[in-house]
Amino acid sequence: MFWLFNFLFSFLASLFFCVIFDAPRRLYLSCGFVGACGWMIYILFLDGLEIHTIYSSFFGSLALGLLSHYMARRMKEPVIIFMVTGIIPLVPGGLAYDATKNLVLLHFSKAINTMLEVTLIAGAIALGLLFADQISKIIISEFDRTRTRKRL
Repeated sequence: MFWLFNFLFSFLASLFFCVIFDAPRRLYLSCGFVGACGWMIYILFLDGLEIHTIYSSFFGSLALGLLSHYMARRMKEPVIIFMVTGIIPLVPGGLAYDATKNLVLLHFSKAINTMLEVTLIAGAIALGLLFADQISKIIISEFDRTRTRKRL
């Protein structure tokens, strides 16, 4: 039941951000699915394999980025539509709020530690998307190379 709720709510979060960002209606389900898959990979690494949040965020965003590139090619739409709406469940907004709250309440040691964790998670998300972009470019260039060789 835990997995089903996680999938459903991350799907809905990504889908609703599609609506907010005014994505084409035919992409709503695809964007929701991409976001839910990224979140499920994150949860699998975090709870299932008990890996730290930073590494789980990296692998979740890597999976999200690879799936975004696949869906963009399949649906013939820009990758950014799938990435932006799909990344929403992975963003550490609650943790950033806690860091800011601790800073306002003058709990500096808690605020610094929490803000450092937020920064590392955000960096892991960005790095995962960057790696996914580079991996997809390598795969696409190799596919184009083999297709060109078959024509000759």
